[in-house]
Amino acid sequence: MIITAFVKPHARHNLIEWIDEDTVKISVTAVAEKGKANEAVIERLSEELGIAKSRMTIVRGFTTRMKQVEVTISAEELHQHRRKKTADIGKSF
Repeated sequence: MIITAFVKPHARHNLIEWIDEDTVKISVTAVAEKGKANEAVIERLSEELGIAKSRMTIVRGFTTRMKQVEVTISAEELHQHRRKKTADIGKSF
């Protein structure tokens, strides 16, 4: 599964906003220097989806703000993780 990520490096806060099922806006506090922002993107997506960082690879956009991240997970598994996370957020209110 490929996720398209629009990245804002050197942001004030780490934030993730899903645009649709496979497109996301990610703000990371890391600077876009020596791959630090790319590492932060993988880390944030890993936390968001609840899967290991080793199952994610940036396949396009190493030096640009628009990246394509390959996630070794089926589309159905991805949607299950997102639904579970959404349900968990709803329980906390």
